[in-house]
Amino acid sequence: MPRPVANVLRRLTDAGHEASLVGGCVRDLLSGEQPIDWDVATSAPPEQTAALFPGATWENRFGTVTVGHVEVTTYRSESAYSDRRRPDAVEWGQSLTDDLSRRDFTINAIGWVPVDLGRRRGRLVDPFGGRGDLRARVLRAVGDPSRRFAEDALRLLRAVRFATRFGMIIDPATEEAIRELAPTAGTLSGERVRDELRRILSSTKAPPSRAFRLMENLGLLTPLLPELAALRGVPQGKVVPGDALDHSLRTVDALPAADPRLRLAGLLHDLGKATTLADGHFIGHEEVGAELAGELMRRLRFGRDDIGRVTHLVRQHMYAYTSDWTDAAVRRFIQRVGAGALPDLFALRRADNVASGVSESATGGAAELQARIGRQLASAPLEQGQLAVDGRDLMAALGTGPGPHIGELLAELFAAVTEDPALNRRELLLEHARARLGVSGAEAHRDARRRAGESD
Repeated sequence: MPRPVANVLRRLTDAGHEASLVGGCVRDLLSGEQPIDWDVATSAPPEQTAALFPGATWENRFGTVTVGHVEVTTYRSESAYSDRRRPDAVEWGQSLTDDLSRRDFTINAIGWVPVDLGRRRGRLVDPFGGRGDLRARVLRAVGDPSRRFAEDALRLLRAVRFATRFGMIIDPATEEAIRELAPTAGTLSGERVRDELRRILSSTKAPPSRAFRLMENLGLLTPLLPELAALRGVPQGKVVPGDALDHSLRTVDALPAADPRLRLAGLLHDLGKATTLADGHFIGHEEVGAELAGELMRRLRFGRDDIGRVTHLVRQHMYAYTSDWTDAAVRRFIQRVGAGALPDLFALRRADNVASGVSESATGGAAELQARIGRQLASAPLEQGQLAVDGRDLMAALGTGPGPHIGELLAELFAAVTEDPALNRRELLLEHARARLGVSGAEAHRDARRRAGESD
């Protein structure tokens, strides 16, 4: 137990209040894991808790006071959940057992009451058998499963995450309630689904495919991720048997947990296959897939950067390199993909190959392309800003003012340098620009004004 956590418990108990560790941190400690989050439940009303900890924040009606990285919540009981997310009313509870009774699963309904904080000794309060369920690897809802899931539909998805993370089977009554209420998962806000999805994709405890297969088995995949569910039954001509959904799940498993965005790209990279199959081919599925991935991610309220990164990888993942590419073709490839996205694209291709049961050839494969890219990055200008001239140089040399023609001319010069990097010299580029316009500086200025729709 970190010292700040012990200090929170000590200050509450010294002030005459009950205080205990609860929830996920107790579950993780009993599982032999170091908790990331620490939660404390107390008999103290929130205003009294806040008074004990100057600088603490208390910003919600649920009685949670945040002290550093520790969340301290007053014992509470709750009414109905009309919106399937939050209780309509909250009343402060009388005991730790009452507080634990409102939690989702027995493994999260365990408290640890300190007896000797100096020696980190205490006693467990486990009214619903959560410790036994942890040992037996059984996920069981607290009380009536249907009521628990009707209160908050996110618990349906949390059941999948906990079951896969801890390698648990789901208690039959709990499983039956999940199946019955699975359609209500479609009412969840995008943000809440997104956050659970990130946790699944970043897990190091179990491959993500287990969670998505369990979602499908329980009837949750279609209401939560219909674009992914649509891949079931789409045939794949791969060495490894299975359909397009099986292939996507193998791909995500082959990507690193340290990068959940890259794993998401692996999960979504073949979404377009559900609608593009024709004559045994998926023509343009990468473009269709990128659009579908963007729609899905916007619905789940992912940020603009995440959406841009994932959809770009989906759109580019079908590149077809061969050894007869010219150096100019390699440079165009770098410009199209972007130097910063290349490592992700190659990682996605490797995972895609693993999932397909194929390997890159010794020649004409990714290793050869990466070597060629490395040489081009070290020697050739690959961004317009690396040109030996800029817009001011062109305007001065041509005697013209700013306008769209300058941007167009810079783009043309950059395209020429992409084909032949030896052209990237100031005088050669200015000569090329003058020859391209074929007019004097004054004539170039009049031409620019005319193209902009102006008159002399």
